[in-house]
Amino acid sequence: MNNQPVTMDPSGFVLLADFVPGIVQEIRYYSTFNFIGDRVDGYEQPVALLTKEAARALKAVANEVNVQGYRLKVFDAYRPANAVRHFVLWGIEDLDLRMKPYFYPDLEKQELFKQGYIAKQSSHSRGSAVDLTLLDMRTGKELDMGSPFDLFSEVSHPDSRAVTDEQHANRMFLQNAMTRNGFQPIDCEWWHFSLRNEPYPDTYFEFPVSSEYLKR
Repeated sequence: MNNQPVTMDPSGFVLLADFVPGIVQEIRYYSTFNFIGDRVDGYEQPVALLTKEAARALKAVANEVNVQGYRLKVFDAYRPANAVRHFVLWGIEDLDLRMKPYFYPDLEKQELFKQGYIAKQSSHSRGSAVDLTLLDMRTGKELDMGSPFDLFSEVSHPDSRAVTDEQHANRMFLQNAMTRNGFQPIDCEWWHFSLRNEPYPDTYFEFPVSSEYLKR
């Protein structure tokens, strides 16, 4: 991990659902519906874990959007370092392309790393990054963001003009709620945000995604 500290200590982490009651979770890397097509190493339960600081900030976001008729839906939060290694090995060694039509139809695997869609070290492994969208409480459906989660394409860039005005406005609604409450976006994924003042900026974690592990 480029000589960065890696630890198994979960003491600064919480179960996100304990902090944000009613949050919707669809933890994609626990399932097989992701760009690899298999459950990813380190995901032992379909739950979202975050540092206490990030969870507290996300609760403020949830409260803000709830008043306006929306709920947060989380696809990924803390991601163990060994899950990131799984991504890297898949990119380098695995010839399996079965999920290409769904997640990277216009790119070759190697380009996913070069273009920044997959990192060899992920801010998620520091515990204060989250991938999410918004649900409309009236319809129960996700807001139309113009591209689905983990579509590795220029259309997923937050400022892409290949989407409609309404889709762009939905992205900016999410982004503004997140940035007002201490998160920062990135330029290639509308769904990804990291806590601006993260508590472990130089530490990567490798304990499993499991509520049971937090209790140890």
